[in-house]
Amino acid sequence: MPESTKPSDDGELEPVRIPDPQLEGIEASVRRLMEQSAQQAQQLDHLASAPEPNGSPFAAFGMPGLGGPAAAPPEPRPILELDGEEREDELDALSDWVDDFFLPVYGSEVTTAAPWCLQWQEHDDVVAWLHALWLAYQQHKDPEAGLSGLFVWHRDFLTHAVAAIRAPGGPLSACMTSPDRPAHRLLPGPPPSVRMETAADRAEDAGPAEPDEPTS
Repeated sequence: MPESTKPSDDGELEPVRIPDPQLEGIEASVRRLMEQSAQQAQQLDHLASAPEPNGSPFAAFGMPGLGGPAAAPPEPRPILELDGEEREDELDALSDWVDDFFLPVYGSEVTTAAPWCLQWQEHDDVVAWLHALWLAYQQHKDPEAGLSGLFVWHRDFLTHAVAAIRAPGGPLSACMTSPDRPAHRLLPGPPPSVRMETAADRAEDAGPAEPDEPTS
């Protein structure tokens, strides 16, 4: 800024005039700063409008990409619809939940009125019930379910699942009914419907199809 060195006749200070070469240098510096600021603004606008990347090398680990949102987890599927290694992995995770959380908290004493099976993983209907109960637990313990989420899980899911799995005449009724006598037996299911048997009989009576006669 200009500085004053001596007062004028009317008492006001007179500004000191800066030589022209210094003014030109200051103007050049200001222009450079303004150009740099404009370039940075253009770069920020370009980054803000850039499309999100299609994929991330970290997506398989549930981690977001460096410039995009986190990949959505796969939709859960009923465990009986899974096959091979995928089903085994899901059954392992379910078994951990049953052994570490479900049984210690909700596993009442084994009696004839509440049977259980140490090999419950071989009962497909029990696996389906427990897997559905586990999925519902994960949903209702999420903060988005609200403060009453776990109460809803107890009321609408846990009670019904336990009643179906450990009923006296349920799928485990031929298994362990006393802690001192472990047992495991798969109960046979009903035979095929009459309609299916009739269709199979008709196919058997028809016999193998005769080969077409060669034509000259």
